[in-house]
Amino acid sequence: MSGTTTPPVTGLPMEVPAEGLPTRVRIHEVGPRDGLQNEQTVVPTEVKAEFIRRLAAAGLPVIEATSFVHPKWVPQLADAERLFPMVDNLDPRRLPVLVPNERGLERALALGARRIAVIGSATESFARANLNRTVDEALAMFEPVVRRARDEKIHVRGYLSMCFGDPWEGPVPIAQVVRVCRALLDLGCDELSLGDTIGVATPGHVQHLLAALNEARVPTSRLGVHFHDTYGQALANTFAALQHGVTTVDASAGGLGGCPYARSATGNLATEDLVWMLHGLGIETGVDLGRLVETSVWLADVLGRPSPSRTVRALSHKE
Repeated sequence: MSGTTTPPVTGLPMEVPAEGLPTRVRIHEVGPRDGLQNEQTVVPTEVKAEFIRRLAAAGLPVIEATSFVHPKWVPQLADAERLFPMVDNLDPRRLPVLVPNERGLERALALGARRIAVIGSATESFARANLNRTVDEALAMFEPVVRRARDEKIHVRGYLSMCFGDPWEGPVPIAQVVRVCRALLDLGCDELSLGDTIGVATPGHVQHLLAALNEARVPTSRLGVHFHDTYGQALANTFAALQHGVTTVDASAGGLGGCPYARSATGNLATEDLVWMLHGLGIETGVDLGRLVETSVWLADVLGRPSPSRTVRALSHKE
């Protein structure tokens, strides 16, 4: 995909706001962690650090940097201790890291992390596959992690996987998702990210889940959404979430990503596609789309394959 990138044609996308949508959306960039964790070949640490720096320069406000998991489980992220100091020129409050347990938290704190995430599951099958625990056992494991983080005044995000469908269990009852979301908030998580891990959600499902969460006293202001684009529904699902008032959306530069524990999961919602839609709706993001596209073209060259993002392809061309 080597070549040049061009900025969007002046005035495009044309801004045509829609009623009832937020005026600004915070994009939670997950490319360096969720995007790269499923790569078949190890990406050099220096490349990861440069990726993070370029994303920051493009205006992404929050960039999930890495994960302090045991190297045996996610070899691609075994370099967390080396990577995090390489981007210490950036505010650590912009660089959340995933921690699975107390040991992971200790490693992250030792390097100055100020924003962490834990990742749970709405289904028993995925909890077993991803954490080798039941749903409730995983929540119990997170309890001391969240408590210690709160004592340290560190922001805690709770990811919840399989909110819309599970490759082993099929449809996931909304009440089941609501129960685990409520439990994560009760543990002390500051925000939740609702994960469509295998990309099977549709807009009506999204709105029904959000409404059910509100009924369970989970405020929309504490919710983010994390869609995979397996069936091409990620943008439609995001729009449905925006209509409900959600203002935090996860995305991955260039559409990188998948899940090592769910083979049917394909790439995340591409950040560039999300930014194009949001800017067309007149919603502020603070992101420079041209610089973001340049970053994804650069990374695609490093990885040796084209980006699946339609916006990246539309705004780049070979020399």
